[in-house]
Formats: sequence, structure tokens, C-alpha cells
Amino acid sequence: MREPTGEQGLAIYRMMRLIRRFEERVAECFAAGEIPGFIHLCVGQEAPPAAVCALLAPADLVSATHRGHGQCLAKGADPRRVMAELFGRATGYCRGKGGSMHLCDMEHGVLGTNGVVGASLPIAVGTALASRIRGSRQVTAAFFGDGAANTGAVHEALNLASVWDLPVVFVCENNGYAEFTPQSVHTKAGSIAERAAAYRMRGVRVDGNDVPALFAAAAEAVDQARSGQGPTLIEAMTYRFRGHHEGDPMAYRQKAELEEWRAKDALPRFRGWLLDRGHLTEAEDARLVASAQAEVDEATTFARESPWPAPEAALEDVHA
Repeated sequence: MREPTGEQGLAIYRMMRLIRRFEERVAECFAAGEIPGFIHLCVGQEAPPAAVCALLAPADLVSATHRGHGQCLAKGADPRRVMAELFGRATGYCRGKGGSMHLCDMEHGVLGTNGVVGASLPIAVGTALASRIRGSRQVTAAFFGDGAANTGAVHEALNLASVWDLPVVFVCENNGYAEFTPQSVHTKAGSIAERAAAYRMRGVRVDGNDVPALFAAAAEAVDQARSGQGPTLIEAMTYRFRGHHEGDPMAYRQKAELEEWRAKDALPRFRGWLLDRGHLTEAEDARLVASAQAEVDEATTFARESPWPAPEAALEDVHA
């Protein structure tokens, strides 16, 4: 199993800390009425974006979901501009017009978060096909949830990616719920990864809160895609600690279930792994936590002090 090096491990851990604190701050600002619209947070699901994106090159691409702040940050997006976009300010990546579910940063290869369930996969297949035609060796990572796995677009995307041996890695962040519906209700089969066999595609199911195991699975998938050997479907078993959206009372799940998954939190687990191997010290950990806090504080201040879009901006960046 390919383990992350000390340098890679620290980078992943730092990113997980940043994502966790960023999302917690977004929750605070949303509750205070500073952020408009719907917000879907990935608190508890920091490992998949951090581990997978750590293996991608700057020119590689990412197609994300409505729960995609983590992917944006992990691919290199500036937290200040991400926060400004959530606040609806002109300094955001989409000039305050996209918000949480339509956040795009082409400079860092973020094709966009997406409010359409399952839409991240056909977009990724399109860019992967373009990469193959150009011979660019770019890899596209497509993130989606267990609920999206049952949409027709996902079937079509997996099938075409396999038929054409495209350089794409499909990452199912299986948090057990399609919005408010448990997987046991909407899916008969226990594993989404096993569906890969129907497409003659490699499928891997992994503990999505076990960073080294997730890193190893993603490393093999990215290498396979980049070398022209086709796509992989990774099913990362994880869990969101907050509701489907902010304001969700979470009446559909038991407190004991949440506590069970909190005990599997990827952050302390990976922290322990790094400490055991001498890649991290207690003092370094404290500095990383403080650094993430400072970066999120700066991003929040930047967003609050940024201007609103001018009224005439509503007529810009449109097709007609």
C-alpha cells in the first residue's frame, strides 16, 4: 500500500484542518445572516477532497457537488475568494453571482460545484475526453454522493468513461444519506463500488475517514488514469456531522449514529497516524491549528469588507 510521505501527510492534514475550520466558520456566518441562499457543509467529510486532490497535478481538473467547498480549497482555491463568493461579494470567484452551489475556479482546475445531483460526472467525462484528444495527460476527478449514484447521468458517464478508457477518477463520497433518505432505502445493493464491474471498470471501496487507505486507493487510480489505463470508481465511506443543509434539524437519524461516526472522525485519526510516525509533533500541530484559524479569520474579514456587485453587473456575463 502506497502511504503518504511525511510532507504529503502534513499537507493533507493541514488542508483537512483548513476545510474543517472554514466550514465551521461558514456555519457561524450563515446562522448570523451574513451568507444568503442554501449552504451544504462537508464537516466530517474532509478526508476525501484533501487526500484525492493532494495527488492531482496543478493542471488536473475537479468536478464537485453542491457540498464542494472542500474540493475547491483542496485544489488550491484562495479561501478569501471562496468566502467572498459565499457572501455574495464582487471579489468572489464568480463575482458574487454563483454562491455555494455554483462556485468555479478555472485557474486551479475547479470546474465548479453543482446544484444538479449527479451532474459532476458527465462534466468530468467531457473534460477527460478533451484531455485524451489533446494528449495532455490531465486527470479529472469527479466527486459525487451515494444519492447521485442512482441517477441516469451517472450510469451514462461511467459507461462512456469505460468504453473510451478516459483519464477520470470517480469518487463517491458515501455519507449514507441521499439528502434525508438512508442508503438502505434507496439502494438494494450494499456497495456502490461493486457496480464498477458492470462497466468493466476497477472499483474500490475504502474507509473514507482512513486517510492512508484512501490515499493509497486514490494514488493507484490517478496513476492508472494518467497512464492511459482508464477510469476507477472509488467509494469512500464517510459521514457528514451536520445536516444535509444548514438549518436541517436532522430528525431522520439517531444521536447514537452520529456519536458512532464522530468517534471515527478522520482528523484525530490521521493526527494520531502522523504523530506515531514522527511526521508531526504536538507543537507543530498547534501551529497548524492556529494557522488554519488565522487563514479563515483573514478570509472572513476579506469577505465582510468586500463590495457588493454593482447593479449593472446583473447584465454582465450572460449569453443574451
